[in-house]
Amino acid sequence: MARLDATEMFHGILYPGHLHTQDSLQLAVKFQFQDTDVLIVSFPKSGTTWMQEIVGLISSRGDPHLSQTVPNWTRAPWLEHIYLAEMLNASPSTLRVLTTHLPSHLLGPALQGSKTKVIYVSRNPKDVVVSFYHFHQFTNFLPEPGSFSEFLNQFLEGEQHYGSWFEHINGWMGQEAALNLLHVTFEEMSMDLPGTVDRVSSFLQRPLLEDERNSCVQHCSFSSMKDNKMCNYSLVPDEIVNHSKGSFMRKGKIGDWRNMFTKQQNQYFDGVFNSKMKDCSLEFVWEEEERQEPQ
Repeated sequence: MARLDATEMFHGILYPGHLHTQDSLQLAVKFQFQDTDVLIVSFPKSGTTWMQEIVGLISSRGDPHLSQTVPNWTRAPWLEHIYLAEMLNASPSTLRVLTTHLPSHLLGPALQGSKTKVIYVSRNPKDVVVSFYHFHQFTNFLPEPGSFSEFLNQFLEGEQHYGSWFEHINGWMGQEAALNLLHVTFEEMSMDLPGTVDRVSSFLQRPLLEDERNSCVQHCSFSSMKDNKMCNYSLVPDEIVNHSKGSFMRKGKIGDWRNMFTKQQNQYFDGVFNSKMKDCSLEFVWEEEERQEPQ
């Protein structure tokens, strides 16, 4: 199956040309946000879809009807995609929810002075790079990933599509005080989904009754999402995603990097991480339980 080779370079960052154009990216950075908007921000493979489902179910007070009948890219469209206007017009939600992978230095200026509720979703970068590597293997709008060793080096240098993970998280966390921003981690969603639903519903000022909260938790569990074709991307045509090579929702586990990293790769990663994140106060969860060091 042929790859979709088109690529857009925008402010020094590569984006898949299948989904982005110079015009769509330019429109994104000049987007007119409304104070009632909710913007979900993440680096790829950090739990974006999970947060889209959480926000959608909170918005509907736990009613799963929309999440089971309307694709998530319509319910929470991507700000930088060429389909934005069409998706916004088609969205059935009374709450305007948007999603983006753009870095803060591009999108931050448009948000300044706005009361838009920004939810930044992060994940430990070792699991991000492993998930992103597998994602490249079956998505035809991204380049062939090569060996994991090559891919890991490119990730650490910020040379892949969507730019540097380090600059992305440091940039958005640096904007935390200036924006109406809630930071939620993939690991929180995995280890304490009810608590995450509570935090997000409080941030959105949409308190839930106990049965509504329980319904949210039930329908945005990883297993429920994996079986929901409205968010598991099984509806995407085969020429865009080669479903025979993998699934969008693969494992949803914390610490899967242990199955990919060698001991040397782990040591190298830690060295780069400690250098690039030395001024960041965030603490990351790398695994759910202690295991043997990689060999």
